[in-house]
Amino acid sequence: MSSEEPIELYAKRIPIYPRSVKGRFRRLKWGILALAYAVYFLLPWLRWDRPVGPDQAVLWDLPGRRFYLFDLIVHPQDIFWLAWLLAIAAFLLFFVTGIAGRVFCGYFCFQTLWTDVYIAIERLVQGERPARIRLAKQPWNGEKVTKLGLTHLLWLGVAFLTGFSFTMYWGNAPDLAVAFFTGQAPFAAYGTTFFLMATTYVMAGLAREQVCTYMCPYSRFQSAMFDKDTLIVSYDAERGEGTAGRSKVAKGLKTRDERQAKGVGDCIDCGYCVQVCPAGIDIRNGMQYQCIHCGLCIDACDSIMDKMEWPRGLVRYTSENALEGNKTRVLKLKTVGYGLLLAVLTGTLIWNVAAQAPYDATVSQIRQPLYVQLSDGRIRNSYEIKANNKTTKPLELAVSIEGLPSAELDTGRIDILHVEPEKSARLLVQVISARPAGQGPTQRDFTFVLTPTQRDDIKPITVESRFHTP
Repeated sequence: MSSEEPIELYAKRIPIYPRSVKGRFRRLKWGILALAYAVYFLLPWLRWDRPVGPDQAVLWDLPGRRFYLFDLIVHPQDIFWLAWLLAIAAFLLFFVTGIAGRVFCGYFCFQTLWTDVYIAIERLVQGERPARIRLAKQPWNGEKVTKLGLTHLLWLGVAFLTGFSFTMYWGNAPDLAVAFFTGQAPFAAYGTTFFLMATTYVMAGLAREQVCTYMCPYSRFQSAMFDKDTLIVSYDAERGEGTAGRSKVAKGLKTRDERQAKGVGDCIDCGYCVQVCPAGIDIRNGMQYQCIHCGLCIDACDSIMDKMEWPRGLVRYTSENALEGNKTRVLKLKTVGYGLLLAVLTGTLIWNVAAQAPYDATVSQIRQPLYVQLSDGRIRNSYEIKANNKTTKPLELAVSIEGLPSAELDTGRIDILHVEPEKSARLLVQVISARPAGQGPTQRDFTFVLTPTQRDDIKPITVESRFHTP
């Protein structure tokens, strides 16, 4: 009986050891990374003076059911702002992708930002690309254990700081930090911190480019947003290959004139663009879904062109139309449409946030019983008014009704509804009205009016309700 070789259904991952590179896109990436890390790690510790409430600039106060963003306070009834913001982010992604490809992935994505730091740590401890490859291939010894152990220890340190900093957004950071390290923090704080620590370590340290290639759906549907005018990282095959293909620098192929005379392109086949790629692809093979458009291969190729004293741009951000000698069109129906939609959504959200009411109220009718008929024949309905004070100052409201002629409003012994800053208050009221003559309607609409008594800068609000009769 003949033996058959087992069929491998999945290809094994080939480890990638990106080489360092210097250039304008690498500097841009470091700048964005530094800004993003400064905001993420330092923002929970930024103090912010408020008349009432916590003095933390950004705080997600779940027990208090409100979010603090500097001077903006988001209440549960304002949660639709989040849906609005997500819609803006989605259309912004479509807009940017249609113009400049996957620049979000290459410069702003959390996976990219943290992976860059993890690669930098690996390079710091283990050395440049050849040294890391050599260390991975050598047998286990003291050097390998020490360097790999220190690398993973530093990775875990960054991962812990990532999870810990995220947790600090959900409570007063100084107090929560003390409670965390003294074992007095709630379980949710430890669970959140160590869960994010584990995912950061795995995603940025172990999985790396596999997250972008296999886990992130963006790499799969990005092509639906590309067209011939989209700026992507591209290799100029006509210039790089010539008519005789690419070739290394050799005798008779050292100058550009010599190469052009023999039909050889400007690409010297050094492989630098492949070595610096965090996804491990060869940009010379054309557009590939693994490419995150980080521009590092552009820096690599430009540095080689500078050494050869040849023009830059063999690898560059360009469009398919430009490579074919046509003009790149940025102002198209698609981009203009996305731009206008973004402007409308953003402007509407800003207006909605700026014009938010300083307080709101709801009225619920007490339906057990729905109405009561008094001894004099009049009908009484009961209502519960809930007022929410969104400001940082006390609020006093006078309650009245409109739209129900000759009706009487009974507020009990409470003439003014007092609402503390950032709090809500309830008031039980009764509306008494004569029964309509004849066969009048059994339901009549009217309006509650809540009027601030000591705040001239706040307008009254109205809440519609309904009066029921037999």
